[in-house]
Amino acid sequence: MEDTSKLKEAMFYESVGEGRVQCHLCARNCIIAEGRVGACSVRKNIGGKLYSLIYGLASAVATDPVEKKPLYHFFPGSSVLSFGTVGCCFRCEYCQNWHISQVKPGDYDLRDIGRPETIPSRIRRDACDGVAFTYNEPTIWYEFAYDASKIVKEHGYYTIFVTNGYMNPEPLRELAPYLDAMNIDLKCFRDELYMKMSKAHIQPVLDTLVLARELGIHIEVTNLIVPEFNDDPKDLKNLSEWIVENLGPDVPIHFTRYHPDYHYDAPPTPLKTLIQAYETAKNAGLNYVYLGNIMKTEYENTRCPTCSTLLVKRRVFFVERLYQIKEDKVLCPKCGTEIPIVDHRRKVI
Repeated sequence: MEDTSKLKEAMFYESVGEGRVQCHLCARNCIIAEGRVGACSVRKNIGGKLYSLIYGLASAVATDPVEKKPLYHFFPGSSVLSFGTVGCCFRCEYCQNWHISQVKPGDYDLRDIGRPETIPSRIRRDACDGVAFTYNEPTIWYEFAYDASKIVKEHGYYTIFVTNGYMNPEPLRELAPYLDAMNIDLKCFRDELYMKMSKAHIQPVLDTLVLARELGIHIEVTNLIVPEFNDDPKDLKNLSEWIVENLGPDVPIHFTRYHPDYHYDAPPTPLKTLIQAYETAKNAGLNYVYLGNIMKTEYENTRCPTCSTLLVKRRVFFVERLYQIKEDKVLCPKCGTEIPIVDHRRKVI
């Protein structure tokens, strides 16, 4: 039998007989035979137990502006230590990180980043304010991300997931006390399009958005607008209205520009399509709408929804904060409206 001494036993699985196990981490709920891996390619059944093949193994480590995640209402202007590994539970035809998301552990030269206990010192060394699990899908790195997030929080730093939102409710509930923010990618608003492009269903993503909100996790939504896929104005209207009704008008949404990549070869998203999406979301009642991957920086700024005062000025990743903070509340300096931005001092240990 394969040596498991250096592997981490997975969380959230059960034996279902005949040597098979069922993984309950993501909404695929894969049934995995002996010696096989799940759809994510990083969780393997060895001897009737499920193991993570990527615990403590990273494909990328970098210091990023938090705006790159993108998170615009969460500690604006701060720096975050970002980690990614390999694998994904989606199969997006246009994936722009396909070189790590669509490969197996053995196909990529992963680096051992050590035990979770080392993460706070790395954050401190790189003058960061927290940690983000990003680049590929962090859900499938759950065991390491969970262990690291607990330790990072104990030291007073923040934690972020940049995710497709396909996590099952129980793992999200268990992670929630140690997870401060999520950017969740809502790829479109029709299930048949989700299945066509990502080989996944939309409902688990919607459920994750609602549950994360209920659990008190700061959430922002990203919608990469891809020509001839999810750029139908009616769909963008329905998506925006769903967010207003189910998450509230203050949840930020980022419409970002697509460029050709992986197996999809449509032209880059026209600027007029992005501006139309912006106007559609605003008309639907969303207060904070942003456009990404374009040079029109006025669409990156944050303004007061009451009096239109400029609160955060952004130029790519340069950030100027113009709001006030009183008793951990972010306020418009002109009219006093409370702005849903998380920005308060933390005690770092």
